[in-house]
Amino acid sequence: MASATITGSRKPRSARTRNAPVSTVSAQGDPLVPRMLLGRRLRELREAARLSRRKAGLAIYGSESKITRLELGRSRARAGDVARLLDRYGADPGERATLLALAEQTDAPPWWHADGDIVPRWVRDYLSAEQAAKLVRTFEARFVPGLLQTEDYVRELVASRTGSGSEAEIERRVEFRMRRQRVLRRRPRPLNLWVVLDEGALWRPTVAPETMRGQILHIVELCRRPNVTIQIAPLGISGQVAGDGSLTLVRFPQQGLQDMVYLERPDNAVYPTRRAEIEHHWHLFNTLVTEASPPEHTPRVLARILATY
Repeated sequence: MASATITGSRKPRSARTRNAPVSTVSAQGDPLVPRMLLGRRLRELREAARLSRRKAGLAIYGSESKITRLELGRSRARAGDVARLLDRYGADPGERATLLALAEQTDAPPWWHADGDIVPRWVRDYLSAEQAAKLVRTFEARFVPGLLQTEDYVRELVASRTGSGSEAEIERRVEFRMRRQRVLRRRPRPLNLWVVLDEGALWRPTVAPETMRGQILHIVELCRRPNVTIQIAPLGISGQVAGDGSLTLVRFPQQGLQDMVYLERPDNAVYPTRRAEIEHHWHLFNTLVTEASPPEHTPRVLARILATY
């Protein structure tokens, strides 16, 4: 297991590394990472050309906000727009070919595309990021996090939220959640997951007692995985530190990509993008890590809670 304190900062890179051409990504994957890689490099080229976003937008007959969305990887990149921007930025022919190839990948369907009708719009970018990530750090105050949930826990949770949803619809949502969890068993490099879970999420009567027993036993099993770290935060402490809701931090394997912060709230989510905000949320998670019981104590804490069910 890693040390208890996690840092959100990256090692500084030289100017040569920072401005190196972006390598291509498999077109079979989700478009989020290609969009982020392309956006990062377009921003670097624009800044090197000393152009504002407004002036760059004029090259593609677009607005400043359109350039912002492109640079943040929040929208597909049309090849024609990228070509005109590269002309304006004076990109060399070799990098031009690489970036245009990357632009083609930004229009690929995301991995959740076939189930888009049951995936809320505000969670889609996070689901894409989760599958592409090398590290996910998450705090949850109210529910067991999705990557740790058992089928029975998901089934009861979905049934209580959808109300009159058909059995087929409920099972479809359960299957989707289980498919999402495959990232923990991904080969050759499974996702590294670090969870801080408010103890209240295990006491709250969200599901039937027998279902919660199975869920707690499942968490105990997951603690044995080398790529999974789970800590239990005592009642009240996590709320004082992180407030209501959840906090998730995503780090990508591609060098230079900015970490993602995902703050899920009832019926919406927030994705802070400013560096100061990202650093603040890493600090917040580090505080939760130090306030929660050490990972090696988690099985004992869970055994105590399990004895009450």
